Amino acid sequence: MGIFSTIKNAIFGDDETEEKNAKPGATPFGRKSADSVSEVDVEASLDAKEGADKLNWRTSIVDLMTLVGIDPSYENRKELATELGDTDYSGKAEENIWLHKQLMSKIAEAGGKVPPSLRD
Repeated sequence: MGIFSTIKNAIFGDDETEEKNAKPGATPFGRKSADSVSEVDVEASLDAKEGADKLNWRTSIVDLMTLVGIDPSYENRKELATELGDTDYSGKAEENIWLHKQLMSKIAEAGGKVPPSLRD
């Protein structure tokens, strides 16, 4: 599993674990139920994580990765950048900003409800 998939699963939740723990008819953060499909509220999902209030995850790729339990090392950010289409990632601030916005755009494409301010 790649870095993007790990982040996506941390935001969307692990389907198997959710199914075991969910109350009948419950759809946390807008998850799909058997009868309908709706978007996952990315902000609500991330805000609900322990430590979210102490991290600047809305703009910092390092803080976002930390929040979802991924080592934000240069190597992991480079791997994520490669997964998202930047094969020349060097870790510059501008690239980290691009990486965060690109990640949020891909999360939105995967079914996440992501405010435009986090994608643009």
